[in-house]
Amino acid sequence: MAAKENVSILMVDDQPAKLLSYEAILAELGVTLVKASSGNEALELLLKNDFAVVLMDVSMPEIDGFELADIIRQHPRFQKTAIIFISAVHLTDLDRLKGYQRGAVDYISVPVVPELLRAKVSVFAELHRKSHQLETLNRELRRLSVSLIATQDEERRRIARELHDGLGQDLTFAKIMLQGFFREEHSAESKGQEIADVIKLLDGALQQIRSVSYLLHPPLLDEIGLRSALGWYLDGLSKRGDIEITMGIEPPDFPRLAPELETTLFRVIQEALTNVFRHSRASKAFVTLEKRERAIAATVGDDGLGIPDEIAELRPDCVGLGIGGMRERIKELGGELLLRNTHPGTIVEVVIPIPPTPTELQFVPTAHP
Repeated sequence: MAAKENVSILMVDDQPAKLLSYEAILAELGVTLVKASSGNEALELLLKNDFAVVLMDVSMPEIDGFELADIIRQHPRFQKTAIIFISAVHLTDLDRLKGYQRGAVDYISVPVVPELLRAKVSVFAELHRKSHQLETLNRELRRLSVSLIATQDEERRRIARELHDGLGQDLTFAKIMLQGFFREEHSAESKGQEIADVIKLLDGALQQIRSVSYLLHPPLLDEIGLRSALGWYLDGLSKRGDIEITMGIEPPDFPRLAPELETTLFRVIQEALTNVFRHSRASKAFVTLEKRERAIAATVGDDGLGIPDEIAELRPDCVGLGIGGMRERIKELGGELLLRNTHPGTIVEVVIPIPPTPTELQFVPTAHP
């Protein structure tokens, strides 16, 4: 489970004793507490740091809390920063209204109830975390969207080249041969040979169509399941490349899974092996597929060059569309993707939970008092 993002709280008061009391109250929240003894000091700190909450006294010399809130809200960066006023003097409804008009999210009177202050600061700190997480996810989504469009265009160009250079030429040659066959006189033996040549070209064209179709979505995946589709794919990959690939399945009679889960596992393994062939310079690779009690685990490994540490750590700004796409597919099913260097080589590990069946949900035991 990922650790919580650390957030900072700015406490502003001209009385050191109050700052110490707030620090003692909020210490157990596990946030960074920063103290400022004046409005000017608070502004300097705000310009240099990111704060989830500003906790400030209303009555301060030089710049009071209301004035400070006005200045903070005028800066675009602090439009959404939570401001909580604390006051022992300005306690009327008009004072509270004035505070809210200046952008405060709360107004607390003295004496402060520790549990109440902790709860309010904790809520706004968590909202700040969620907001940052959402911004990060949006940036990653935009990056992946741009990469996806580029990859789709490249894939279309690749398929177009394959169809033009392979299938297109074979069909064109077959057409020329048939046109010549009907225009010219040929002996029976010559006709038989020409027909055989045309059939051979058409067989090759059909094989190319099947190969492109299988790579886009192997029909074996729908017909007889992940185990057989993977076996077919790895067999073809070994023949086309110069990497020895082995496969291990546990249990040997690997069961059918939900279609979405089978497709995700196939695509993830396919992408991992594509990376092996493109980048690893490996001589050997392996694939394992294991059904555990409540999860499916898949592993792809090789003896190649390995990957940079920043990619192994799955840093959003370092992974490409392939790994990013794998991670998103897996996350949608509640699973986890791990990458690690094995010196030599790389291991890609995937674990995806198996959702309970309707029958299993029906008979889940319930606790009785």
